[in-house]
Amino acid sequence: MDGFFVKPIAYIQTDFKEKFGIPRQSGRARGLVGRVVFFPEYRVKDAFRRLDGFSHIWLIFDFSKSHSSEFSPTVRPPRLGGNERVGVFASRSPFRPNPLGLSCVKLVEIQESETDGVVLIVEGADLLDGTPILDIKPYLPHADCVLDAVGGYADEVENHRLEVKFDEKWAKLLPKEKWQGLLDCLADDPRPSYQDDGREYGMKFAQWNVRFKVLNGVLTIVKIEKN
Repeated sequence: MDGFFVKPIAYIQTDFKEKFGIPRQSGRARGLVGRVVFFPEYRVKDAFRRLDGFSHIWLIFDFSKSHSSEFSPTVRPPRLGGNERVGVFASRSPFRPNPLGLSCVKLVEIQESETDGVVLIVEGADLLDGTPILDIKPYLPHADCVLDAVGGYADEVENHRLEVKFDEKWAKLLPKEKWQGLLDCLADDPRPSYQDDGREYGMKFAQWNVRFKVLNGVLTIVKIEKN
């Protein structure tokens, strides 16, 4: 079958300038705030009529930094330590035949900007800054939430969280609205796999470079400096 053409309708602005550190799934770091900015032809108020009645929305997006012309039938999920392979269709890996992503985020506010038109303020997005948004759909609790659903191997690591420790001097460097989002990301364990060997990692978050170590399930912020 022939393919079909899809073009972005918007892009999202987030604090992630690189892939390392982005939460594995949406909603894992609820303190993260993003802005969905629409391209001029879609800045039509009627297109958003009654959207404010929904608490959450689905963002359908393009894994724009993971395009590949080759098909790999298996991937290595980071949450399984990066050593075990599973089928690509049993994962949410960005390396897919069609690099489409799906993210459920909280709709905080619908703003109107003189420069950007209608802008959606969202929480909990797991997207790289500048990611193209292909479509937006409202989240429907009665249809989208399956109470007895089973999450396969993902259920085994669902509750994995790190304890985060830090010196108060680091907390004073970031605005309060950024600090909680950073803590949520760190607690979600941004490392490629579970290796409690005390090595130091660096994570870019907004305009800061965050250095940290993990040992015995405790993440300690070593240093925070501006990029």
